Amino acid sequence: MKNTPASDFFSPSDESMINSLASENGILYSLEAVKYYDDHIINTIDEELEMILKGLSFESGFLFKKDATFFDFLNRVRDEELLLQSIGLWDVPHPWLNLFIPRSGIMDFNEGVFVDIIQKQNRSSSGPFLVYPINRKKWDDNMSVVIPEDDEDMFYTVALLNSAKDYKDWVIMDEQNTEILKFCDKSGIKVKQYFPHYGKKEEWMKHFGKKWDIFKKRKAQFDPKMILSPGQRIFNSE
Repeated sequence: MKNTPASDFFSPSDESMINSLASENGILYSLEAVKYYDDHIINTIDEELEMILKGLSFESGFLFKKDATFFDFLNRVRDEELLLQSIGLWDVPHPWLNLFIPRSGIMDFNEGVFVDIIQKQNRSSSGPFLVYPINRKKWDDNMSVVIPEDDEDMFYTVALLNSAKDYKDWVIMDEQNTEILKFCDKSGIKVKQYFPHYGKKEEWMKHFGKKWDIFKKRKAQFDPKMILSPGQRIFNSE
């Protein structure tokens, strides 16, 4: 991530180290992990963490830990909200781009988007970039949300959570999102957007793919007068 507001997870000295490493390497990838514990294992928690992290390879000295109550962990997004409010970055446009990416395409996406479009082209960004692997077997395919149509056992959620400080900034980030989607299409990475915006029925049909017929059937069954979600222009774009 670049130009991201400071987080209370890192101390000022931690941030200085991270910024120095980022200036040397350009892109940093961080892995977040959570370990729950209670009073019964409080004396062995450090040893358990050491065992969990034993198989990982990372830059020496760049392991950061924070102890928090269960409530504070669940409420962490609220803390980030208050932080963004304090620096005027909450009530602003958020040109987010959320994608589902096939496992086979994640490395090409990394090289083409994170390394090329965002880093090498020095494109503007302000917000966290999150990547989550998802086990396809754990996914409920009865939902209307569309994921990559392949037989791979895993796919990735990539969330580019930008915040624009003004209209000009928003336009730049929106154009960047369009460029990312064009790159995926040109490279043959069969991504699916989460909450996409299309203006034509044909585009929605392509998005839903083999789910289109069942999606249309459910719409006719539960919303025959097409009252719900008119702004998405799925059925009222004709």
